[in-house]
Amino acid sequence: MSEQILDGEILASRLDDWRVYEGVRSRRVFAFLVDYLIIGLLLIPFAILVFLLGILTLGLGWALFGILGPAVALIYVWNTLGGAGQATLGMQMMGIRLERLDGQRVDGLLAVVHTVLFWAGNAILTPLILLASLFLDRKRTLHDLLLGTVVTRSDR
Repeated sequence: MSEQILDGEILASRLDDWRVYEGVRSRRVFAFLVDYLIIGLLLIPFAILVFLLGILTLGLGWALFGILGPAVALIYVWNTLGGAGQATLGMQMMGIRLERLDGQRVDGLLAVVHTVLFWAGNAILTPLILLASLFLDRKRTLHDLLLGTVVTRSDR
């Protein structure tokens, strides 16, 4: 029990240091672009598989094209952001990671909910999602605020 409290105290003191948030906004934007390039490349082999499945099922398999993009993106996020590094490949390249304020690890479900809230928020409140990071503490976006998460520099 004391180990958990100690880890929580270390995390709390680290998250209170302003240096872990330097350049996070711009790094998030570039990480987003890198991640969606990666997802676009991952779509190619899956699209070929769905095409072949469509031929085998006389066209019925082609209905999977409607969910292919979101399915590949969510599987990617589940495995990267919800994995041990708590960061997608783009986030790792930019030196940032997602952390929970309560000190727990980011699991696959939280990673997927984080992404779904990001896209739902963009569909409804496009500019407010990113503009909120100018005013909220720790440069958090609205979906970070709702989920109790924060994006930090992994090198600090």
